[in-house]
Amino acid sequence: MPKIKITKKVNEIINKDKRLFVTTTKESYPFVAERGEGDFAYDVAGNRFIDFSSFISVYNFGVNANEKVRTAIKNQVDKLMHSAFTDYYAELPVKFAEEFTSMFPKQYGKLFLSNSGTEANEAAIKFSKVITKRSSIMAFYNSFHGRTAGSLALTSSKLVQREHMGPFVNAVHVPYPYCYRCPLHQSYPDCGFACIDYIKDYPLSKEVSGNEVAAFVAEPIQGEGGYVVPPKGYFKELKSLTDSYGILFVSDEIQAGYFRAGKPAALDNFNVRADIYTFAKSVGAGLPMGVTMLRNGLPDIPAGAHATTFGGNLAVVAGAYALAKHVRSNMRSIEEQVHSKGRAMKARLEKMKERYEIIGDVRGMGMMLAIELVKDRKSKEPAIKERDEVIERCFYNGLLLLPAGSSTIRIIPPLTVSMRNIEQGLDILEDSLEQADRAMHGKPTGKKAKS
Repeated sequence: MPKIKITKKVNEIINKDKRLFVTTTKESYPFVAERGEGDFAYDVAGNRFIDFSSFISVYNFGVNANEKVRTAIKNQVDKLMHSAFTDYYAELPVKFAEEFTSMFPKQYGKLFLSNSGTEANEAAIKFSKVITKRSSIMAFYNSFHGRTAGSLALTSSKLVQREHMGPFVNAVHVPYPYCYRCPLHQSYPDCGFACIDYIKDYPLSKEVSGNEVAAFVAEPIQGEGGYVVPPKGYFKELKSLTDSYGILFVSDEIQAGYFRAGKPAALDNFNVRADIYTFAKSVGAGLPMGVTMLRNGLPDIPAGAHATTFGGNLAVVAGAYALAKHVRSNMRSIEEQVHSKGRAMKARLEKMKERYEIIGDVRGMGMMLAIELVKDRKSKEPAIKERDEVIERCFYNGLLLLPAGSSTIRIIPPLTVSMRNIEQGLDILEDSLEQADRAMHGKPTGKKAKS
């Protein structure tokens, strides 16, 4: 019997929400958040959940951050919250910048602070255009870079995000190396990176000159598009192509970065460095913050070309600075834990795949993992309804999960989660998958994939 109880108060809040707020993207299951601590989230009815969502990859270092971060925020609130940082100076953002950039190679160090991931990407788009004096941007199909007008021009993961919103800024989209569902119907490594050849042979030969492209904006691992991981050598080939045209390479690290994939920047896993990086989500430790980081050798931006009222907000930066100090002091331990836990989680998911035919693909890097559900492994028809049912069933048994892509479940607990709670969460997930697989294919045989 499901252990989560939905109370009258839960239903009242949800009904009022639907009446008072514009429709957004709320999930089908009735989670009404009240508080969180470490590995767990609690709703207004007192139900406790193991969090495998990190509240959309925001709480990388524990739900509701740690005590040092919260204390830093509280202390700053009593001093000064808003400092108009793009008009006046303040010490705290400078301290944060020093701490944050010290995690990266010395050639990086110019930051722009904003309030969200989409704002960080908007800044990257504008900076790229100002620096190169070019007008077009390239991005991938299946990508997600935000929902404001400029970044939305690059987003192409779902039609509903774009329809009736144009016209957009000049953006050219190309296929992402989604090897499980190759858009060019090739097979890696035999394809020899046919998707790179496609960029050269089609858009850069027939649609836009490479000399008119300011930037190529890419997620090292696609997030909303389905947690898609490209082959190891792909980004080296792409960076070589962009460099040949003087196109700036922008790495959107908003979901995959800040050690989610085991490194300060997820792109580090591919031995490639970008010209511009964008961060958000986990950097603010729970408060809204975006960071656009430029390579030092790039020209500066003219005063007034871009600014923001709330970027560098001192209450937000206080938390981000406290977190950055913690992270930098423990970088090696964090990397080791992420890779160790990630390997254990992925191995368990691979065992589930062996047992349950509904799992078509297991993929990910570090603790940014996912399973893609299919109705049939040969046809790879997405199991959309079944995916949603699995997530909802997990909710009623005390596990928070989020979808991605058409039929993918993302598995992104806080990086600090205990192995005990990892195993308990995966037990709940496996029980739900077993029910879905039995309904689709009949009762499986053998023991469960629990470790």
